[in-house]
Amino acid sequence: QGLLVESGGGSVQPGGSLRLSCKISKASYDRYSMAWFRQAAGKEREGVAAIESDGRITYADSVKGRFTISLDDAEDTMYLQMNNLKPEDTAMYYCAADLFSVGRPLVASEYVYWGHGTQVTVSS
Repeated sequence: QGLLVESGGGSVQPGGSLRLSCKISKASYDRYSMAWFRQAAGKEREGVAAIESDGRITYADSVKGRFTISLDDAEDTMYLQMNNLKPEDTAMYYCAADLFSVGRPLVASEYVYWGHGTQVTVSS
């Protein structure tokens, strides 16, 4: 297994909900900035939500009010609660991490560690 392992993807109808999980394997004293990205077929990878090592949270405008990112330090797991899903949310979702703070939390090049992705499909 790698540093990051995602789970929780699936298929839902529009308006439905899913919760993605990203388990990180790290030493207890490590502080990471972490984020969720997604990549739809034929499109570039885009940042969805990020939680930095100091606790600051950033969301893409397209998901504000629908998605919630959280971090369970005790479980070393990051979550993405996705509500009111839309067909345009269909994509492969990836979690990403980097030690300490990042300058641009929703930019993919800021992160060194990546999971293998979990597919989210929203359709009726």
